[in-house]
Amino acid sequence: MNSFKEWDLDPKIVKGIDAAGYLKPTPIQERAISPLLKGLDVIGQAKTGTGKTAAFGIPLLQIINTAHKEIQALILSPTRELAVQITEEIKKIGRFTGAKVVTVYGGQSINVQFEALRRGPQVVAGTPGRIIDHIKRGTLDLSSVKFVVLDEADVMLDMGFIEDVEFILDTMPDKKQISLFSATMPYRIIDLSERYMSKPEKILVDSDEPSVEELEQYFTIVEQEAKQDVLAQILEKEKPKSTMIFCRTKYGAHRLARELDRKGLSAVPLHGDLSQNQRDHSMGLFRAGHVEILVATDVASRGIDIRHVDCVINYDLPQTPELYFHRVGRTARAGDPGRSFTLVSPKELYDFERIRKLTKAIIKPLTPEDEKHAQRASERPQRRGFERRRFTPRRSYGGSSGGRSGSTGPRRYGGSSGERRYGGSSDGGRSGSSSGGRSSTGGRRRYVRGRSE
Repeated sequence: MNSFKEWDLDPKIVKGIDAAGYLKPTPIQERAISPLLKGLDVIGQAKTGTGKTAAFGIPLLQIINTAHKEIQALILSPTRELAVQITEEIKKIGRFTGAKVVTVYGGQSINVQFEALRRGPQVVAGTPGRIIDHIKRGTLDLSSVKFVVLDEADVMLDMGFIEDVEFILDTMPDKKQISLFSATMPYRIIDLSERYMSKPEKILVDSDEPSVEELEQYFTIVEQEAKQDVLAQILEKEKPKSTMIFCRTKYGAHRLARELDRKGLSAVPLHGDLSQNQRDHSMGLFRAGHVEILVATDVASRGIDIRHVDCVINYDLPQTPELYFHRVGRTARAGDPGRSFTLVSPKELYDFERIRKLTKAIIKPLTPEDEKHAQRASERPQRRGFERRRFTPRRSYGGSSGGRSGSTGPRRYGGSSGERRYGGSSDGGRSGSSSGGRSSTGGRRRYVRGRSE
């Protein structure tokens, strides 16, 4: 399908689609819009960034009656950030229809939401906890809802929201159209769909994997204590304008963001221990380009769709292959090029080899030595920390001799003497040398203790 005009849509919606810059339907839109317009329930499995919001947003706008000031569509999402993104996207598509869309979530003044709901919106997008809060207060009437969306259902399951979702679904009329979108389909989600959906149309587009054609993936093997030095070297050589770095723990993400900022690299954290205002502040700075690095945990970043991320770095190895695909899929979106780098400690090699075997793309070694160590790991799967004593992470990348450097400083990227090298300064930060590296005090505004300056 080459055009949205092939569906019999309201001309005002078509005008909004054109104004929003949509050229032709993505695969998930092409396959989901038709059954949703027919009134069927839909289960969609596709990665973030494939156009899921428009896939359910366009039929939603077609179905609601903007002349009636009552809530006719409800969209549930696991995070405030995703709920806001959905609201903004539907407003863009429906800008000429007169549809009113309201977002409700925890962390925002409930009085502000009271006033917005009193104005009679047709569409509400929100998080389960705050939706239930409004239901119990009597400020949210769902008796007229006929279109329900459960977005990132597996994330809602991971965050413990499924019982809240069930409570909300039970408060609505039995006759309602439900669309469920999820990157994975664990048993609990399948059970939810069987109990609340009627003969749903199943649409499987892609699992949460990166665009293989546009994404270059690399890995390097490094001792855990040397990862900060190697990370700084990668950032110095690649000079990405926008980078997402993934850590396994909230503490690790916060500490790494603080260390990068201390070294003059503009970085902000995003994790579950931050308040809603702090998370909003971090996302706002990163989206606007005021900071170049977002250091995040998996749960905090799920569902956030950010275009033009140049580089993804796995500082800690993800716990599952699925998480790896989700992380690196944050770059190389919609045809844009991107790169990913995975820092693998020796004890993580066994698990990393499992990821390499499952991915459809080639994850290239950064150096020949990396490939040798990875090969030995695959040959000895029972020994996770194989040959730890023989591993020396602080070496020269490339170099005219092709061997290891005799120095004890951090590893360096580069080949001949005319190439840029990773590192160069004793603290691993970016240097102000003629190699093109930016000084620690120049460039974009720094993020210091929760504020930009």
